[in-house]
Amino acid sequence: MGHLDGRLRIVRRVLSRLPRHAGDRRDRAGRRVRAGLPADARRADVRDPRAAAQDPLRGEVAGRSFRGSGGGGALSSVETVPLAPAAEKLRERFARSPLSERVAVVDLDLPTLEVAPADWPAVARFLRDDSECAYDLFLDLAGVDNAKRRGRPTRFEAVYHLHSLPRSEHVRVKVILPDTAEPRLPSVVDVWPAANWFEREAFDLYGFDFPGHPNLRRILVHDAFVGHPLRKDYSPGQRWFFAEEDLRMPSWATHTEERAGHFETQTLSIGPSHPATHGIVHLVARLDGERIKRAETQIGYMHRCFEKMAETHTWNQVIPFCDRLNYVSAMINGVGYVKTVEKMLGIEVPDRGRLVRTILSEFSRIMDHCVDIGANLVDIGALTNFWYLYQPREGIYGLLEACCGARLTVSYVRVGGLAIDVPEDFVPRCRALLESIPKFLNDVDRLVTRNRIVRNRLAGTGVITKEQAIAWGLTGPVLRSTGVAYDVRRSRPYDFYDRFDWDVPVATDGDNYARYLVRMEEMRQSLSIIRQALDVFPESGPVSSDDWHVVLPPKDAVYHDMESLIFHFKLIMEGIRVPAGERYDWIEGANGELGFYAISDGGAGPYRVKVRPPCFPMMAAYEKIIIGGTISDAIATLGTLNIIAGELER
Repeated sequence: MGHLDGRLRIVRRVLSRLPRHAGDRRDRAGRRVRAGLPADARRADVRDPRAAAQDPLRGEVAGRSFRGSGGGGALSSVETVPLAPAAEKLRERFARSPLSERVAVVDLDLPTLEVAPADWPAVARFLRDDSECAYDLFLDLAGVDNAKRRGRPTRFEAVYHLHSLPRSEHVRVKVILPDTAEPRLPSVVDVWPAANWFEREAFDLYGFDFPGHPNLRRILVHDAFVGHPLRKDYSPGQRWFFAEEDLRMPSWATHTEERAGHFETQTLSIGPSHPATHGIVHLVARLDGERIKRAETQIGYMHRCFEKMAETHTWNQVIPFCDRLNYVSAMINGVGYVKTVEKMLGIEVPDRGRLVRTILSEFSRIMDHCVDIGANLVDIGALTNFWYLYQPREGIYGLLEACCGARLTVSYVRVGGLAIDVPEDFVPRCRALLESIPKFLNDVDRLVTRNRIVRNRLAGTGVITKEQAIAWGLTGPVLRSTGVAYDVRRSRPYDFYDRFDWDVPVATDGDNYARYLVRMEEMRQSLSIIRQALDVFPESGPVSSDDWHVVLPPKDAVYHDMESLIFHFKLIMEGIRVPAGERYDWIEGANGELGFYAISDGGAGPYRVKVRPPCFPMMAAYEKIIIGGTISDAIATLGTLNIIAGELER
């Protein structure tokens, strides 16, 4: 043991958590190491500089950067970008309207309005129709139960997120609901048709009543379910079994109408388990000959209540659940979630870690588009292309497996960075894929793009106009195929997307063929992004933050340094402590805007996590898109929308 510097040393290591000065210790009553030992008994009046020479490794340990005091507790503040100017602009817009006295503007992570239920329809129309607002794209509706949150005026809130395409700006609206067992707020389906299924979801999971809704009934859980599972008084372990053998059919599908001048009408039920749906989806269609006259889609057969599971786990334990949303491009889901949490914590990920995220996300986007196009072409009879498109997928899976040991559900990201560093041959592997993937894309291009049979099947079918796409809340390749160049990577760049030279592919016809073309070109743009990212990729460096409140310290430090051991212990036993607050953050998923609305009460896990899944509004619009087409057109349309059941139902 050495003591020249006044500190206890065991086996040549400094026990840095034993403080030098009297009164420094905060975690023991009486401020003593052991009963009867005065706190200042360990103090040395004179520090000897020769102490450092006793241990040549001392500088290595003492030189590590540990932010904050030991123990892994909550950070005292959140570093956020001031949004006061945006909130002030919103105040100015409402100041000119008769609603100015009935709307409160709050400056949070997004400009936020707080309104009463009675004023919500008028506020909604103003937000959509006012030329300086123009919030034309309905994104999400999240119910919130404040039963276990302190300082909230009422128990329930309905939280809306909207986007203005002309001004590339998000806004949040909170409708503060009265304290009743069955909260009510007016439906806004007549303002934003996209609100239809989102209101049904809030009714199903929270019990919110929406007077004026055209078809308010359960959507994710079955009709025999009792209660509303996302309320805080609903036990996560409670189950309600549904044992009926017959599928529920719409009332209009139980009888057949025969009219003069029409072919024989019949009702066709496809699914819920059918090869053409590529997931558990039930489609009921009324046919007049081969033409679809009426249709209805039913979901909920694969609902796992991702959001309820998130409330019973720590922040990092939610990551594997994210992989099971859009499992075809799981890496993107995890990046979207951890970016939301990182912004709540106010931490930065090193450039090398962000570049790895970007590269693997773009490879995942390519893989997602390959699977979508390949499966869709199989559905319409073009089987050969399937093998050309699945070869790049296999190569990308090999890269992911080399990075993290998993192929499908990777769980590679962590709050603050990545689970581990990439392998030494990461860059050569990526460059090899950059060489091989274009060859397969070119082969498919030659086989399909100008193929007369394929064009006859896809062109002019499943048509969506620009106005319809916006009204239905569609994003991603589906929206861009109608002529709207909205891509989160361009409109609100994150990571390094604003430093790279790439284009946003846009088509104008809005049909199945246009969606195919957009995805094909997006894969080429992703290859360009990856190539530029590799050109600036550092050969070495950290991939995770050095903030040990959030990221586990290096193992060698844990073995030899007491402070690192304390951080490790606190993170493993208690998890990350995210400061109380809320945030909505969004990225560009393979199918469109993927958003996460997270609420923290300062505990070890999320109070609420709401996912904005791109597939959800697309599936809601599907039954409208296929009207007037044939069943074969409907199957092709379902493929180009790329509905992923895990993302759809969560």
